[in-house]
Amino acid sequence: MRPPNVTLPVAPPPLATLTPLPPLIPPIPDTWLLLALPIITYWSLSLFFHYLDTHDLLNQYRLHTPAEVLKRNHVSRAEVIREVVMQHVIQTIVGAITACFESTPMVGGEAAAVFALYERSLRVERVLMRALAVVGVDGWGLEEKVVSGVVAMGGDQVLRRVVEWMGIATGQDWRLAAVEVTYWYLIPAVRLCVAIFILDTWQYFLHRLMHESKWLYRTFHSRHHRLYVPYAFGALYNHPFEGLLMDTIGAGLAYKLSGMGLRGGMVFFCFSTMKTVDDHCGYALPWDPLQKIFWNNAVYHDVHHQSWGIKTNFSQPFLICWDRWLGTQWTGGDVSPRYAASAEKAAALVEQDRLAALAEQKSNGHIEQVLREEKESQEQEVRVLRRSPRKRV
Repeated sequence: MRPPNVTLPVAPPPLATLTPLPPLIPPIPDTWLLLALPIITYWSLSLFFHYLDTHDLLNQYRLHTPAEVLKRNHVSRAEVIREVVMQHVIQTIVGAITACFESTPMVGGEAAAVFALYERSLRVERVLMRALAVVGVDGWGLEEKVVSGVVAMGGDQVLRRVVEWMGIATGQDWRLAAVEVTYWYLIPAVRLCVAIFILDTWQYFLHRLMHESKWLYRTFHSRHHRLYVPYAFGALYNHPFEGLLMDTIGAGLAYKLSGMGLRGGMVFFCFSTMKTVDDHCGYALPWDPLQKIFWNNAVYHDVHHQSWGIKTNFSQPFLICWDRWLGTQWTGGDVSPRYAASAEKAAALVEQDRLAALAEQKSNGHIEQVLREEKESQEQEVRVLRRSPRKRV
């Protein structure tokens, strides 16, 4: 069957003049915004969870008790903040140096790019129809039946409203509309997924190597595991070299290899930052979309921070596929008894400290009372001597 006329290319768009992409938030250049947004995201989300911690809110969803934070962690919050700030400084410097070698993003050629993709899609369609014809299938007729069925069920009106909501013109060849949806939405989504997979792959193998090499663990990665009880702003508490290699370079490679632009990079860096902070937040929140969408969440990663789970659950920050494929996912069953035992032990240590402090106060109070009584006795003797008659010569 001859292909319908609607498959013939539409008129190509007029030639456009390319101009530099205007900044998203004038007058801040997008290159600097790309560096600043992940840091703003990190501290904003961290402060939210810190507020929950310090005001004892949503305690029923906490993975660990405040006593465990106090007794099990081997580093102060001040030191954690200092190291995270250092990592953000290094991250910014590397990003600024990289930005010097980036070309200026241009706009104006989008219509031509959409049309080129449209022409390629038509060529692919024709090749597919010829292949179907070889095996005796009328591809064009089948396509017409599918389209007619969608129209008969009112699906065309639903699709029209969806496409209009996406900001794409209707009343044109449906293939062109599909290509525009692909160009503006599907391709960026695929690039984001590719970047996520690249970052997860990079971090899984480096993370696992840091644990399997005693020297690497002792020299670099052990610093992060001083936090047996993770909290939000400790997500990037690492040795500076590890932070550079695993987070800064890893995310940068994922960004470049996926083919993202500056705006896509903003989404990816902020998204991965939110995910990293959320994975260390210490809460299993039932309404947290990041914890619902991804199996790799705060509960999953917290197992890795425990002494009994430290050789498992290496995947981070999005997927768990590498743990599953390579057999490093936690398989020790229900962890609730282990968490309960840790909480009880920390509570006992806190109670010991309270009793010791009370005993010390009592001891100090007894000493102070003895000294006070001695002082009063001395003052009494002085008063008695002053009242006694002087000896006459």
